[in-house]
Amino acid sequence: MKKTLLASLLLISTLAFGQTYTPSPANLQARTQFQDNKYGLFIHWGISSMLADGEWVMNNRKIDKKDYQRLLKGFYPSEFNAAEWVSMAKNSGMKYIIFITRHHDGFSNWDTQASDWKITNTPFKRDVLKELAAECQKQGIKLGLYYSTLDWYREDYPWKTGRTGQNSGRKGQGDYASYLKFMKTQLTELLTNYGEISNIWFDGHWDQTNPEGNKDRSSRIDWKYDEIYGLIHSLQPQCMIGNNHHLDPIPGEDFQMFERDLPGENQHGLSFQAASALPLETCETINGAWGYNMMDHKYKTPTQIHQLLVGAAGRNANLLLNVGPMPTGKIQPEFTDSLAVVGKWLEANGRSVYGTRGGPVKPQKWGVTTENATSVFVHLFNKPGEETLLIPGKYKKLAVLNGAAVKAKFEKEGARILVADVPEGAQVLELIK
Repeated sequence: MKKTLLASLLLISTLAFGQTYTPSPANLQARTQFQDNKYGLFIHWGISSMLADGEWVMNNRKIDKKDYQRLLKGFYPSEFNAAEWVSMAKNSGMKYIIFITRHHDGFSNWDTQASDWKITNTPFKRDVLKELAAECQKQGIKLGLYYSTLDWYREDYPWKTGRTGQNSGRKGQGDYASYLKFMKTQLTELLTNYGEISNIWFDGHWDQTNPEGNKDRSSRIDWKYDEIYGLIHSLQPQCMIGNNHHLDPIPGEDFQMFERDLPGENQHGLSFQAASALPLETCETINGAWGYNMMDHKYKTPTQIHQLLVGAAGRNANLLLNVGPMPTGKIQPEFTDSLAVVGKWLEANGRSVYGTRGGPVKPQKWGVTTENATSVFVHLFNKPGEETLLIPGKYKKLAVLNGAAVKAKFEKEGARILVADVPEGAQVLELIK
């Protein structure tokens, strides 16, 4: 019965969704909720954590798949606790989680029936995604799923035309028709067996293109996104699709992400695309690595995290902030302690972030503005060079949400805030409309 249902769904997606994508009312509502939520937790974790050298360790060390698969019988994350992960995210002020279901090494973090290369074939045996999904539902946290379209492990992935994974010992020629069927099978499992999924977060498209910054970034293979995206929207119409291809959005996508950069910035050489009208999201990690790296101690401070979150909100974007749990399944205290500090700040000042959009003043060196229906919030990171700041609009009064008292003069053009004596540090002023 299950095989018949799967075959029917795959056929429907192929026949019905080659057309122009029109988002459903539920999807449009989900986009608004996504923008209101503003802050999410990214979790990069899997069998690669055992080598403690980041999630790209198989590629970077040129490990043959026959050697890499020996990790399967040793992976036992004895300290994995879904309730701890979700509680940590919730107490940090995060509203959603994006969990790595399958990264580029092809290892599946759930009990997939499409592959033996999965967590339930380790001595741990447990379906961690099932536990995480149940806990997210229990604690009221949205759950989205990262899924790699790139694979360093499977023989049917068209690896010969890829930029990565060339040293894993594969002998096959690649067969994208077979690989596409495999991905559809797995995506169907994820979207039918684990409750409501808020996002599917794709990554790996860039493996089949020239490097970022090249004039020609066309793909060397036809990914058949109309079929993949159509399948997802047929299974869960509200589910938002994003793709970390470092390009302008492709039809069928519901939000646009920027890797390691705020929209409009390109400090890491990945974000040559312009911000679209879709909901926006910046993904960034607390230290240098996405997956667990025991030698990476470049931790962001609570102040840096706070300013990154507010900086994203001031650019009308969400922040998806990453942690890489240890192979035991525990999230290290260098992450949790800093996130807790930001969570306390959000308890007091969250209404200047949640439910807002970018404010009337473009981001400046001194900070950003955010806005909702009743107020404009002025976030001062640094002492402004001017004596006053003009915030366009019509306002009734100025309030101090967080920080020292300041004054404002209300003019036809807006509010002129007297900031000559504003101290350094995080301060939030509220202009009430």
